[in-house]
Amino acid sequence: MPEEGVPLTPTSKLLSEAEIVRVGKLFISQGVDKIRFTGGEPLIRKELPSIISQLSQLNLKSIGITTNGLLLSRYLTELLANGLTHLNISLDSLNPKLFEKISRRPSKAWFKVWEAIEMAQLSPLKELKLNVVVMKGINESELCDFVELTKERDIDIRFIEYMPFTGNKWDLSKMVPYNEMVSIIQQKYPELKKLDDSVHHTAKAYQIPGHRGKFGFITSMSEHFCGGCNRLRITADGNLKVCLFGNTEVSLRDVIRSGATDDDLLSLIGLGVKRKHAKHAGMMNLSKMENRPMILIDSRSISQRILIRNEGNILIRNDNSDRLQSRQGSRRLFSNSKNPKLSRKNTGLTHLDTDGKVKMVDVSGKKMTTREAVAIGEVTLSEEAFHAVQENKLKKGDVLTISQIAGIIGGKQTSNLIPLCHPLPLSKIDVDLSLEPETNTIKIRSIAKTTSNTGVEMEALTAVAVAALTVYDMCKAIDKGIIIKEIKLLKKTGGKSDYNFQN
Repeated sequence: MPEEGVPLTPTSKLLSEAEIVRVGKLFISQGVDKIRFTGGEPLIRKELPSIISQLSQLNLKSIGITTNGLLLSRYLTELLANGLTHLNISLDSLNPKLFEKISRRPSKAWFKVWEAIEMAQLSPLKELKLNVVVMKGINESELCDFVELTKERDIDIRFIEYMPFTGNKWDLSKMVPYNEMVSIIQQKYPELKKLDDSVHHTAKAYQIPGHRGKFGFITSMSEHFCGGCNRLRITADGNLKVCLFGNTEVSLRDVIRSGATDDDLLSLIGLGVKRKHAKHAGMMNLSKMENRPMILIDSRSISQRILIRNEGNILIRNDNSDRLQSRQGSRRLFSNSKNPKLSRKNTGLTHLDTDGKVKMVDVSGKKMTTREAVAIGEVTLSEEAFHAVQENKLKKGDVLTISQIAGIIGGKQTSNLIPLCHPLPLSKIDVDLSLEPETNTIKIRSIAKTTSNTGVEMEALTAVAVAALTVYDMCKAIDKGIIIKEIKLLKKTGGKSDYNFQN
């Protein structure tokens, strides 16, 4: 915890119990078989036992929590009854006075944590781990004391290299690298044995022959394990983080509350995972990056809020105003008043009746066919903005991923955005954004598909338009001259009259 503390998030901005369970079930449906609730401190959520109970009834190999242990003795029995199988307890010192200095909690709190550890050892848990962040000049002298705990206890000690997060005043001189920790332990236990690590390991495992327990090292700084990492994180406020050290986050909460389907969420999650980098930025670069500590529930939203639902309407919010303003001098496309000069008869517009009044076209007599439409568009940026997008350095997040997701959702919401469009059962909507460095341009292409009695060209065009507007919104702080252009239908098939403008 930073010295100055952290600003807590209003409950309304946190994922609710139902939202947590929904997201958990989605991940499980895609093959995830291990879930762990971490912090901040998960035990401050009174509904945690209920959440664990609901998820533990599904096809999970393990469901665990990581806790500071202060409240654990109060809730452990209930958690076990509801399906808890694995437990990690954070404890950086076996000395109550040093614990007080590190944790900024009274030394008597150490005894509460130790009581919880003793209870956990006697419980039917499948696995108990202690997490120890090792800092030079502070607690590295206790390495062997922690290893000694494994002699008579079936416990797994995890020594964690000191990592940089916003507010923790990370200093390279305080970090004890993995090899140095091994050397310190080896001086007392020369017989220590390296164990085999799994493909997706996060810790390098060791054991002292004859000891019941084991210990390992999480070497995020000195020897990253990014290549085998298969972890995804959802923050308490609902943001997806594909890397603990990445400052790019995508809000699942906002998409859930905009009325997204499970398929929408799976698409969003899939897009985020596909953009996961092969490795993090490196120790010294990480120390310069802004990245909220896990203790921080939410002091600001890094993710772009794509859509806001307002009594059934999808609105795009202006950062400077919550009001929707009309542009002066804009041409009205439809009129609700009777106008003898404007009617279907003298204009050929199918959305107008003989009196010039707006109406939705009746498509019930049209043939049900498989229809597809392709639309394209472009966004031209300044060189500075283009490079910020290319290198993923914008504070609002990953422009390409968020704009892609916004375009997909926008295409699905076409009938809510365009008054006279029919709601269609879309079988496919894809949005692709590609970079053209020669012209500092982002090219957008969408494909929409349905089996229905009317076409999907509006869905394809809306997807491109919303994606382009999202790029604009995310880049406007550093580029006032953004140009959105060439939004057009490329082709449509499956209807009475097919078009192909590709030639």
